[in-house]
Amino acid sequence: MAQAVQAQTGGEINWLNQKIACEIISPKASNAIDLARQVLTDQPIDIALIPKENRRKKLLIADMDSTMINEECIDELADALGIKDKVADITARAMNGELDFVQALDTRVSLLKGLSQEVIKQVRRERITLATGGRALVHTMKAFGAHTALISGGFTIFADYIAKRIGFDEAIANHLEFDGELLSGKVNKPIIDANAKLSRLQFLTNELQISQAQTLAVGDGANDLPMIKAAGLGVALHAKPVVAAQAQIKINHGDLTALLYLQGYNEDDIVR
Repeated sequence: MAQAVQAQTGGEINWLNQKIACEIISPKASNAIDLARQVLTDQPIDIALIPKENRRKKLLIADMDSTMINEECIDELADALGIKDKVADITARAMNGELDFVQALDTRVSLLKGLSQEVIKQVRRERITLATGGRALVHTMKAFGAHTALISGGFTIFADYIAKRIGFDEAIANHLEFDGELLSGKVNKPIIDANAKLSRLQFLTNELQISQAQTLAVGDGANDLPMIKAAGLGVALHAKPVVAAQAQIKINHGDLTALLYLQGYNEDDIVR
């Protein structure tokens, strides 16, 4: 397949990971990405055109639910109460940009009123799984000098735990309100929404004294879209249609290590 693409685009083939990730350096065709898509039509292969300049990023800012983990935490909490279908429908509509994120979050949290902290920790322990390649992504970028931030429209009781397991430098998420050991049905304000995620990207860019071109943002939902569009490398990972349609880069088939290959890391560079 790589040779077939190269025959149309020109340039030099370089395997970053044999049979997994290949780049074509300096393609000659001006419409190389379109030619590659024509050759690879219907193949389960992700395609991207990446500038050489600032290829390796100095900041990673990542969504949590359905990005760094495989689940939506709030849906799993709802499942513990037997109302997963009701809550998951609201989640899906909010992530596709059909509902106001803050209102949708308030509605869903209110339905969880009375859930115990013990059950929440059990859900966290037993139902939440790390997305493939996440640790490699974070540890490799950190090894090469990048700052890594997990920012979630979900909850600190999950985000702090997940960030520690994966190795992020920091985590930001919403704080659930408890009445003793039980959820009150409310979440503290202000909410970490799309604007908060974008603001954190901009704040960290300034704090680290890097350019926006040196940043990488990844997510899957509508509340991730502003930071994805603002980042130097914005990636929609297995994303909702509204996000995939507007993102610079779409990863529909690969796992999180694809974000390393996009930056030119090869298999020998990756920290497993």
